Amino acid sequence: MKTRMKLKGRMRSYMQFSIYLGILLLFVDIAVFLISLQAGLLVLGFLVIYFAITMTMYFYNKPVLMNELVSFATEYGQIQKRLLKELDIPYCLLDDAGKIIWTNVQFETLIHQGKGYSKSLSAIFPSITKDKLPGEGEVEECQYELEYEGREFLAKLKKITLNDMMSHSEIIDAADLSGYLIACFLFEETALKIALQEIDDQSLAAGLIYLDNYEESLESTEEVRRSLLTALIDRKINKYIASLDGICKKIEKDKFLVILRKKAIEQLKETRFELLEDVKTVSIGNEMAVTISIGIGLDGLSNAQNYEFARNAIDLALGRGGDQAVIKTPDSITYYGGKSQQIEKNTRVKARVKAHALREIITSKDRVLVMGHARPDVDSFGAAVGIYRIAKTLDRKANIVLNETTSSIQPLIELFTNNPEYEEDFIIGNSQAIEYAGANTVLVVVDVNKPSITECPELLRCCKSVVVLDHHRQGAEVIENATLSYVEPYASSACEMVSEVLQYTYDNIRIRPEEADCMYSGIMIDTNNFNTKTGVRTFEAAAFLRRSGADVTRVRKLFREDAAEYKARADAVSQAEIYKQSFAISVCTAEDLPSPTVIGAQAANELLNIKGIKASFVLTDYQGTIYISARSIDEVNVQVIMERMGGGGHMNVAACQMEGTGVAEAIGIVKRTLDTMLEENEI
Repeated sequence: MKTRMKLKGRMRSYMQFSIYLGILLLFVDIAVFLISLQAGLLVLGFLVIYFAITMTMYFYNKPVLMNELVSFATEYGQIQKRLLKELDIPYCLLDDAGKIIWTNVQFETLIHQGKGYSKSLSAIFPSITKDKLPGEGEVEECQYELEYEGREFLAKLKKITLNDMMSHSEIIDAADLSGYLIACFLFEETALKIALQEIDDQSLAAGLIYLDNYEESLESTEEVRRSLLTALIDRKINKYIASLDGICKKIEKDKFLVILRKKAIEQLKETRFELLEDVKTVSIGNEMAVTISIGIGLDGLSNAQNYEFARNAIDLALGRGGDQAVIKTPDSITYYGGKSQQIEKNTRVKARVKAHALREIITSKDRVLVMGHARPDVDSFGAAVGIYRIAKTLDRKANIVLNETTSSIQPLIELFTNNPEYEEDFIIGNSQAIEYAGANTVLVVVDVNKPSITECPELLRCCKSVVVLDHHRQGAEVIENATLSYVEPYASSACEMVSEVLQYTYDNIRIRPEEADCMYSGIMIDTNNFNTKTGVRTFEAAAFLRRSGADVTRVRKLFREDAAEYKARADAVSQAEIYKQSFAISVCTAEDLPSPTVIGAQAANELLNIKGIKASFVLTDYQGTIYISARSIDEVNVQVIMERMGGGGHMNVAACQMEGTGVAEAIGIVKRTLDTMLEENEI
């Protein structure tokens, strides 16, 4: 390293002042020569003597002065070094490789090492590797949060080049210096972090607790005991919230407002919301156990926003079937519980109210577009046909949005192809639907409430008026700002819901046999021939469709399968692996068939007929994507399992998709998910 030192600044000007004065006198002497030769010669002699003395003093005194300045700077630097050595903040200097070359007392005390410690900084703080240090690149300084021996630190590292250090000197100028050092300061934030955590723990969270089946439970209890049942439930909820140092206020006969500290929410998470199970133990002769739903809002910008989060959370909990807790924050939604099947409501009041609202919306528009989910199934298409009939009865132009015709719905579509009773644009594609979308168009979405998997997600943004009718449990992603939303997870199918709405939309509404067949088919397929998730209203809807012209024999013929599909399903069943003595896992190899995912779903249903099987999972590799169909009867909630893997669905019928994953790897993910959830007592 080559160093050339010279004076600069005021010191340099002071040392060269006599030379500048001599030059000025030289110009004066020239002027004197013009006036008098003798006087000019006299002044010239004086200048010669002056320059001789001045130059001698300049060159003699400069090294001496430089040495004095260096000595002063050294002494001054020693004072600075001592102050830095005794600085209360841990500090060290690193070379360009991250090796410690100097430490102060506080740093030595922190790492319990004496003077001369020269190992790499990463040996003390493994998270600060060499590539994270400021170096040759554009990064001049950086900072990291560290934990050392239970203490929290903020490490600030700054690159200091030697040229930069000398450029700040007011006396000495050093050019052509190369290399750099790294200064590291450690600011302890342990107390600050504890204080911030305490503040965060004491922040308030809003919650809502709803009794899912309040009326039904009271009806199953003797009249003289009903008040006692209500009192016992209220006492259990109030006592539980009071044990968490919270406030619980009953706002309606079956609704509670809860205020809790955030720290208490962590306790609820740790106990997996045991209140959900505790309430079910209240029994004084009631035939039906009471279940509750809990919605909690956290980390909002204000208490009002937390309450809004709680309202959204309780809506999600109820929309997913109740008997569960939902925690909503600005960034995430977390579900707990949900192990009970939602009880079917016998009253049709809600269906009638929704039907009248739907009629008002349709009559206020000129056109109705009906859309289901991507890769539509029989239930989706049948429900769309039912909405089409409502729109036509109300004398409105209607179209069903459908891009891809799967083999499962092809027999139904053929009922309307070349049928003089239906227009040529009875079914339209995405591009044409977007052209029709506008202020005077209402979009009705059936059999799906997740916007990303609808037939045409862009259509949701093009239509200002959107109606949602679905029977799937809601997840974190929902269609927002819907004009009318009718989501009932207890319904067996979307066709069942539309069948009920049909009866209340228009007096003595008449539907054609083809439409009745489609809707009856949707109920039949989704209930696995009325074996799964059927209630009183399911059979009532089927009876209405039967009276309207649906033919059971005709429907059965529509869905007869060919030998190849039957063999593929049988092959999937025969190769099933029984995992943990309770779960059937199999692979459906039907790539050469038109709808292999449908075959996989049917195989999953078949596997439930094996004794001891609580849930079945069938994987189908189709077009580079793994489709997983999950089914159960009543003991396992397959929806929460599929949600862990990025999917969703019902408690007994769910699915998910995995891209960029092989079949063997996907089976491993299913098994690991089951193991984890079994350990956490989630299933």
